[in-house]
Amino acid sequence: MTADELKGLIRTVPDFPARGIQFRDITTLIGNGPGLRAAVGQLACIAREAGAEAIAGMEARGFIFGAAVAVELQLGFVPVRKPGKLPVETIGIEYALEYGSDRLEIDPASVGQGQRIVVVDDLIATGGTACAAAQLLRKAGAVVEDAAFVIDLPDLGGAAALRECGAAVHALVDFAGH
Repeated sequence: MTADELKGLIRTVPDFPARGIQFRDITTLIGNGPGLRAAVGQLACIAREAGAEAIAGMEARGFIFGAAVAVELQLGFVPVRKPGKLPVETIGIEYALEYGSDRLEIDPASVGQGQRIVVVDDLIATGGTACAAAQLLRKAGAVVEDAAFVIDLPDLGGAAALRECGAAVHALVDFAGH
């Protein structure tokens, strides 16, 4: 499936969550079997070429694509969680949001020292969450040099910010604007 065909499966919802925002809704993509299979296959190809030894995904939509990519490649999946969701001792990282801060956590035992992990998520916007995830995985001992996304919103600068955090950015499609 081409990038344009995948893009055609992603619904744009105007004025959500606020006026002037063009929300890129992957629900229509994941609801289309051939489209979902194509997106997962293309993300898996990126991860394979990057030498992935495991896949990490951020809660929540990164779990959808990241876990599917891990299955496709027969690799383990590292869930990057919101605070308080893991039942074991965790390590975490605080990161800045536009209006405040947030935190990500992982089980450090889920990461092997020097393990090459590719971060997979549905969308990169400002890059804050993806950069925090990469830094957290590195703190646990992983090598994180690549991240793959279904959608890039280049006008928001996230891909550039993630590259500054030391990870190559790969996206299947991009949408101009917000």
